[in-house]
Amino acid sequence: MAAHRRARPSACRAVSGRTESTLRHDREEPACPGYLPPRGPPRQDRRCDRRRPGARHRRRRRLVLPPHRPQHHDVLRRRRRHQPPPAAPTVSGGGRPVNVLLLGSDTRTDGNDALGGGEEGVGHSDTAILLHVYADGKHAVGVSIPRDTLVTVPACKLPSGSWTKARTNQMFNSAFTVGEYPQGNPACTQNTVEALTGLRVDHTIVVDFKGFAAMTEAVHGVDVCVPNDVDSYGIRLSKGRQTVSGQTALDYVRARHGLGDGSDIGRMKRQQAFVSSFIKKVEAQGMDLTTLLPLADAATKSLTVDQDLGSAAKLAAFAQSLQGIKVDGITFVTVPWQFAGARVTLVHPDVDTLWQMLRQDVTLDGRSTAPGASPTPTAGLTSAAAPTPTGDPSSSGTPSAVSSASAGADDTGVPVLVHNASGGAGTAGRAAAALRTLGYGDVTVGANTRTRTGTVVGYPAGHRAEAEHLAARYPGAEIQQDPAADGLILTLGSDHAAGDPTGAAVLPTTVPSGISGNTRPADSDLCSDLSFG
Repeated sequence: MAAHRRARPSACRAVSGRTESTLRHDREEPACPGYLPPRGPPRQDRRCDRRRPGARHRRRRRLVLPPHRPQHHDVLRRRRRHQPPPAAPTVSGGGRPVNVLLLGSDTRTDGNDALGGGEEGVGHSDTAILLHVYADGKHAVGVSIPRDTLVTVPACKLPSGSWTKARTNQMFNSAFTVGEYPQGNPACTQNTVEALTGLRVDHTIVVDFKGFAAMTEAVHGVDVCVPNDVDSYGIRLSKGRQTVSGQTALDYVRARHGLGDGSDIGRMKRQQAFVSSFIKKVEAQGMDLTTLLPLADAATKSLTVDQDLGSAAKLAAFAQSLQGIKVDGITFVTVPWQFAGARVTLVHPDVDTLWQMLRQDVTLDGRSTAPGASPTPTAGLTSAAAPTPTGDPSSSGTPSAVSSASAGADDTGVPVLVHNASGGAGTAGRAAAALRTLGYGDVTVGANTRTRTGTVVGYPAGHRAEAEHLAARYPGAEIQQDPAADGLILTLGSDHAAGDPTGAAVLPTTVPSGISGNTRPADSDLCSDLSFG
């Protein structure tokens, strides 16, 4: 038997086979040139072998992640069944919008139970902020997505290597638990966000309890304001302004009960205020490596990141690249929402407008960030009067009228069914959102169909004119009469995988109240708007 054993090259490092289940590379230096992490089940340990990279260890060995190194998410790519949305184009000034998904994990593994209590089990994520950094490098917006929001969770990979089926009307935070990985499934959450927004997520960062506490201690505390005394579910906080770090800081951002109506909506308001205060603290200390490296080093002890941010130096360099964004250039917004019993649903077309604005790199007050753009709002955008949110669907405000300069009432009144035949992920959803912002009032996303190159618009008898107008928004699209159709049927091929129609640059003349009424500037007073209900 020994004669058939191939020795590991001396220059190779041993690599644990646990990457699929833990979303990490457990590595020892130096690297094996050209080695790719194994795709097999997590229980199999593999030998680093140039000729047979999948060869199994004859002896199981356990490798420990080096200290101060984040867990890598190279497997995020291997857990994508479809292509993600296209990356945002580079603008004339050389910049490009960047989207970063920030997730909070409540996993109790690796000693996190000491901070969060409870027992080890499946990792959950009740905090999600999509950070959109504008191409001008001077503005950013953080979009909070309530954990109870009902969304479609796309196909996601299981530990067995099989894939789930897409599921509709699922709580947003359920994506993180798909596969019941001990540290969660951020890849599934990332896919869900991309399908929901039509935005490509460039980086994903997962922060657990230990990482969060370490970051607050690295900046010597963060200023917060507690609306009232709290003594509930093991969390005790005193009313008023104070500086918190470690356990107390974690309690502040986790607390729900004893504040407002105890809903996740109020907690998100305090989380937005906390992140704003944290940014102010880092900005005051200086965005140089003297400040950022110790912070990144503290963070990487418990962060899970994609490989492009896979070291303290890379994290610090990325943070330093954002130094042109001052706190007065940052805004937070909660997606336009309304209660649906114990759950939350998105408000259309307001949320569609929000995603469209971000895809076009337009700020929430309607300003273009393109070089040389006018400092005044584009297309006459102004903010609608925002009613005080009550959670009652009837109080969400009347959506502002959508400009349909290039489409007549007859065009937008006909129902449109959108199919994705591009082979990419989220194409039909992005197209539907864009068409709604253009005034199409009855748009439905249908099932994915067999991949094809060209885009086709089918139409019933008597609706050729409407089909021609819709096809004109997708250059090269064919029109075909379909006797079985009840309305227009838009089948998007790979030639329009982005999903955005040519005319999608038309935005509402007024920022919808569902956006303006859920916005918090990062430079707001520390004690303002911290609870709900």
